Amino acid sequence: MPTSTPVPADPASSHRAIENLIARYAELVDDGDFAGLGTLLADATFTGGGEPVSGRAAIEKMFRDTLIVYADGTPRTQHVTTNTAIEVDEQAGTARARSYVTVLQALPDLPLQPIAGGRYHDRFERRDGRWRFVERKVRINLVGDVSRHLRR
Repeated sequence: MPTSTPVPADPASSHRAIENLIARYAELVDDGDFAGLGTLLADATFTGGGEPVSGRAAIEKMFRDTLIVYADGTPRTQHVTTNTAIEVDEQAGTARARSYVTVLQALPDLPLQPIAGGRYHDRFERRDGRWRFVERKVRINLVGDVSRHLRR
C-alpha cells in the first residue's frame, strides 16, 4: 500500500490524503510493521517520549527498541485516532493536523483496556506530487498499564 497519495485536484482530496496518512500510521504500528513506519515517516522528524528521531532507519529502530512485539508479530494494540482537524495551504503545499489518540491493548491474560491517550501534532508537505509526513509530535497525557506495551 502506498505511503502517500498523488496530488489532489481539490482541497477535499488533500484532506482525504492526509487522513489516509494518519490512518496508515495507526495500521502500521498495530501490525508491528516497523519497516513500514520507517518508510512512512522517512522524510519526517518523530518526537515521542524521548529525543526527536529523523530518517527511515532511525525511526524504524526507535519503534523496534521501544515497543514489545508478541508471537503474532504485533504489539497487540489498536490505535484509535479521532477529533482530527486538518488545515491545508494548497498553494504552499503544506498542511498541519491535530488529532486525539487512544491506545487499546489486549492479551490472553490482559482484558481489552485503554493503556494510553494523548494528541498527535503533525505537519505535512506535498513533494513530488504526494503528501507526506514531515513531523509527528506525540504527546501522551493519560497513561494506564503500559508495562506490556513499552520496553523499559
